[in-house]
Amino acid sequence: MAIRSLITNHLRNNSYCHKLQFEARNLFKSLLPISKASTKYKYIHSSSSSSRLETEILRLKSPSRVLQDWINNGNKVKLSQLNLISKQLLKSKRYKQALEVPFFILCRFCSLGFILYRICYYLYIYICSQILQWMENQNNFRITPGHHALMMESIVKVNGLNKAGEYFERIPGSGSKKAASLPLLHGYVKERDISKAESFMIKLSSSGLLVTPHPYNEMMKLYMALSQYEKVPLVIAEMKRNKLCRNVLSYNLWMGAFGEVFEVAKAEMVYKEMVSDENVEVGWSTLASLANVYIKAGFVDKALLVLKDAEMKLSTNGRLGYFFLITLYSSLKNKEGVLRLWEASKAVGGRIPCADYMCVISCLVKVGDLVAAEQVFAEWETNCFKYDIRVSNVLLGAYVRNGLMGKAESFHLHTVERGGCPNYKTWEILMEGWVKSQKMDKAIDAMKKGFSVLKVERCDWRPSHSILMAIAEHFEKHGNFEDANHYIKAVHGLGVATLPLYKLFLRMYLNAQRPAWDILKMMVKDRIELDDETSALVALNS
Repeated sequence: MAIRSLITNHLRNNSYCHKLQFEARNLFKSLLPISKASTKYKYIHSSSSSSRLETEILRLKSPSRVLQDWINNGNKVKLSQLNLISKQLLKSKRYKQALEVPFFILCRFCSLGFILYRICYYLYIYICSQILQWMENQNNFRITPGHHALMMESIVKVNGLNKAGEYFERIPGSGSKKAASLPLLHGYVKERDISKAESFMIKLSSSGLLVTPHPYNEMMKLYMALSQYEKVPLVIAEMKRNKLCRNVLSYNLWMGAFGEVFEVAKAEMVYKEMVSDENVEVGWSTLASLANVYIKAGFVDKALLVLKDAEMKLSTNGRLGYFFLITLYSSLKNKEGVLRLWEASKAVGGRIPCADYMCVISCLVKVGDLVAAEQVFAEWETNCFKYDIRVSNVLLGAYVRNGLMGKAESFHLHTVERGGCPNYKTWEILMEGWVKSQKMDKAIDAMKKGFSVLKVERCDWRPSHSILMAIAEHFEKHGNFEDANHYIKAVHGLGVATLPLYKLFLRMYLNAQRPAWDILKMMVKDRIELDDETSALVALNS
């Protein structure tokens, strides 16, 4: 009960936690005694017990319960093992589960027990600093900087940057702050929050925590994303002033910034400086970055020479480089390079993922070789375990864009027969094809199926304006008010309704002497700015 008293006092003395008192009180009522082992999971002691624990945690939704049962059954857990599990959970985007493991570390290993873990899960922003300070005074336990980094990454994903910033301020010790700073800075960069990112960099610099190239690389990524290319050389200059070594990514970003503004000579200067830098090794990624600079500037011959050199740097340990170069060859319309790298990539061990098939099919379509794209698709179809409709969508889109609507329809039926489940993109592709071929009934049917998929899938569908207008014009021409009403509501729900679309429906309803109150309400919600013609239509419909 001492723990309960401790937490209650914290709640009373801190206004931030008042709103959680009721929830914490209910938690106490629902907690299981920590001495009682659960009978749900039975573990067999063996030489592979460590891997069995990882498998159970990664398979189930509640790592904390698995860990507690594991310990209750007399097993031991290493901190290094929990770190690895946290990283795997984060990699698989199971952020809330990943957050449970570091808190289990904090609570279980500092002997405060499983009850404190359950409460910390709800109150961790406030309590975490007290736990860390307590553990710093213990002789038998020490939280490592790596744990703080994992905790920070989880908090950024689960609770947002503001809470993550509060947690950073409570972290004791420069080593732990340095480790946790990169996930927080990365969060600012991902959100494109340049003000907070720059302010955070100033804070890190004044604290002497900028001792690696990684934070600087994050800032260069941010400037590149915001098209502020002129700031990238300033970051490099600061690194040089602080006598910090650049790594491969630093040089690639620096080179890429010059490429974006077509300063080829300066990009070449960066490459030469990198070659002379004994601390880095020029690999395929750098050569690919240089080739990309040449491609953007129109220096095709130079780009091809550099890409050939990049091929010599590829390894059979991973596929990423192969498909990066395949994409660059496709931008040069070089079919031979695409096919050569595709065949070479097969030397890499393991199954070829769907994303790689999608990449090479897309690149072959881009260089104009539909036959080769079909051959690669047939290869995927033969080897796939689960029919991923995204792969077939690439080829379906190619047929539609090339005006092969008959082939597209046959191919669509084939994919459905093979077990493919059409998604919103499938219906969008077919909708565009049928609109172009003036098969409006089929286009409207595809549109309805696409909207029905949206009720199940979480996605950000944005059909093209021309297609939306074409279908609306069809409704106007045929006076199909029932379907038109459902259509405008669906388009409004997607947030893509425009002034021309609303204008068309106002005109349609006015000519038929139908009330258009719903359309007027939607226009208000969408904050549509009226022109003179629309204002007149609104007045007539009011």
